[in-house]
Amino acid sequence: MPKPDIKALKQKSQEIRRDVLIATTTAGSGHPGGSMSTCDYATALFFYKARLDPRNPKWDRRDYIFFSHGHINPLIYALLVHAGYVERIEYLTTLRKFRSKFQGHPSAHHCPGIEVCSGSLGQGFGVSCGVAMSMKRQKKSNRVYTLMGDGEQQEGSIWEAAMCAAHYKLDNLCAMVDLNGLQIDGKTADVLNVEPLADKYRAFNWNVLEIDGHDMQACCDALDAAEQAKGKPTIVIAKTIMGKGVKWMENDEKWHGAPIPKDKLASNIEELGFDKSHANIQEYQGHKTDKLTV
Repeated sequence: MPKPDIKALKQKSQEIRRDVLIATTTAGSGHPGGSMSTCDYATALFFYKARLDPRNPKWDRRDYIFFSHGHINPLIYALLVHAGYVERIEYLTTLRKFRSKFQGHPSAHHCPGIEVCSGSLGQGFGVSCGVAMSMKRQKKSNRVYTLMGDGEQQEGSIWEAAMCAAHYKLDNLCAMVDLNGLQIDGKTADVLNVEPLADKYRAFNWNVLEIDGHDMQACCDALDAAEQAKGKPTIVIAKTIMGKGVKWMENDEKWHGAPIPKDKLASNIEELGFDKSHANIQEYQGHKTDKLTV
């Protein structure tokens, strides 16, 4: 098993965070907070572990990646950009625009690399279980990954899917939870407490891995361990920070579903390690594209 290039993965993760901020600020709407908290382990998944072919999105040997919390689409699209599925300039200029392929919730009908339309919380997990069961029954080697939010664990359909996956011993399935402790209405502990989450999944007979979701080595190690686990599905519970990477955004639920002010974009991009010239959103807003064909 090849070793991950941790330095390159960290750099890629920062580039993706930068693009999330540019795209949502240019659009004037979107969900940057959870996109930034999920970014590190999603980067490890896309650029270290998952078997994908951007030139052939429907490749029959690909690994399947489902984002059950589809509202973090700024991250999803940025991952697809950096993986080579779609063009960066189109993403930065047309996120959440009418007729764009980069809608507020991802559409499998319009954007290559999206496996299923998502955004209705709790639904993507069930879909991923069904695909994993199909792959297993056909004796195929494709692995299935599903990414979820911690507030999403409040949905009853999550636990139906969890029970199903364990019952059918779907060891080709790896779920990942963004445990940032916040949702649109405040702290998950106050809205509807999901803890002790790890114990719940253990009781449902899952292989449970708990990690620091911003430690790139730990993210890669967890994905390796999930691939080696046999006889039961694996869940990686990643402790994260909403808005990770920009200090004044961190641990503030305000940024769950709101873009940062335009006048803060340049300094925030510098904080991520990039030249502030990347923050010229007038350039992106003025860019002409002939690809609004949805």
